[in-house]
Amino acid sequence: MKKLAMGAVLMASAVTAFAEVGVAVSVGQPGFYGQIVLGNAYPAPQLVYAQPVIIQPPPVAVVQQPMYLRVPPGQMKKWGRYCGNYGACGRQVYFVQDSWYQNVYAP
Repeated sequence: MKKLAMGAVLMASAVTAFAEVGVAVSVGQPGFYGQIVLGNAYPAPQLVYAQPVIIQPPPVAVVQQPMYLRVPPGQMKKWGRYCGNYGACGRQVYFVQDSWYQNVYAP
């Protein structure tokens, strides 16, 4: 019984130690990469490419709005490898310019 109790204590402490590891980064912070929701409050974003990037064509019956994303340059160049991280493989994606994000959207 003593070993069982000790095992439970060790398991609980291990779970607690791992639970506090997360890092949260929100829109506007320097390390933020992800979807940008524009709404009507912002001017049209400056884009890296004029045409949207689509890795997998969406199903015919599905019509979705394009996504505006800020991603690191290395991920943009190899988008097929990283689109799943953003849930964007079957979507039209526009990459916003970093200068537009930092000077217009984030402040």
